[in-house]
Amino acid sequence: MQIAGRPLRISLFSGNYNGVRDGANRALNRLVDYLLARGAQVRIYSPTTPKTSFPCVGDVVPVPSVAIPGRGEYRLALGLPRAIRRDLAAFAPDIVHLSAPDWLGRSAQRHARRSGIPVVASLHTRFETYLSYYGLAMLRGPMERYLDRFYDDCDHILAPTPPIAEEFAGRYGGDRISIWSRGVDRAAFHPDLRDESFRRSLGYMPQEVVPLFFGRLVLEKGLDIFMDAILRARAAGHPVRPLIVGEGPARDWLAQRLPNAYFLGHLEGRRLGRAVASADVLINPSITEAFGNVNLEAMASGLAIISADVPSASSLIDTGRTGLLVPPLSGEAYAAALLDLIADPARRRALGRAASLAANACRWEETLAQVVRGYDKCLQRDKTGTGRE
Repeated sequence: MQIAGRPLRISLFSGNYNGVRDGANRALNRLVDYLLARGAQVRIYSPTTPKTSFPCVGDVVPVPSVAIPGRGEYRLALGLPRAIRRDLAAFAPDIVHLSAPDWLGRSAQRHARRSGIPVVASLHTRFETYLSYYGLAMLRGPMERYLDRFYDDCDHILAPTPPIAEEFAGRYGGDRISIWSRGVDRAAFHPDLRDESFRRSLGYMPQEVVPLFFGRLVLEKGLDIFMDAILRARAAGHPVRPLIVGEGPARDWLAQRLPNAYFLGHLEGRRLGRAVASADVLINPSITEAFGNVNLEAMASGLAIISADVPSASSLIDTGRTGLLVPPLSGEAYAAALLDLIADPARRRALGRAASLAANACRWEETLAQVVRGYDKCLQRDKTGTGRE
């Protein structure tokens, strides 16, 4: 990857590049690895923590930050201080890539525009949906207006799904939007990793249907809806015992309300793939993801999926064929779908088979190439003087 006979230089700004092993950070690390392997130069600017959650890829410049109260795994960068601006000027990027609309991202955006550097933003999370989970719904309007200004000030936007790309095209112009989807590692997530002896070791009987929650244990992932669905299924006479894969500050909250759920905590590698494939039905009530890596990884593992009917899920799931989409905030709807799949094992298995086949189309190599094409579009517009003023 070259420009004017030299390596393309990309400055990536992240709110949390290696502090939490979530879908956004894993995608960004894969992207950096892909770019470096193709000869680009990448410099990452991000808050850092004393203890990282996984080995990160690339050259990370720590940005001054403070811990977010009650959520110490996340840190808030304190803008773009002079030392960081000097480092950025010395690196002289051709593109500034913003992965979060936080204070750091907004400051970097303004600096890049003053310096005449094209700005690309990638969407990873629908932050405006977080507020209602923490009693701050009255702030949604101001946040949406802030996000609108942030994305409107970008030269190019990488949307994760076609529905979101269409939404953003209507707001900011279709020529400024392209898609950066996500891939799945089929060696890590596959039906063949299902392990009946592992299920028995957790106390599950062979014919028992095991619902799965898979992801960060935080309220904004819809833990209240998941809990409600499980309790409704039990009230209907099915003593389901969910399997919980993931860790987070709301673990105790969920454990108190579902005392016989089996909590496996944070898993990686083959242990993670085995745990996911050894469940039967993923229940994913989250509405905050921009893509939905959890849905894709469970699909690849051959599970039947019950997911919130939101753009991140509807772009992956053909409801009735590769999973079931239900009204996002209805525990009753999730419970009804779960009870239907318990009663009809043939349908449950058919959904899982179709989902695993559909996941074959999601390849990391192809999705990361989408980012490079987005960079190229942005640079071409900058070269012809048709970029943002």
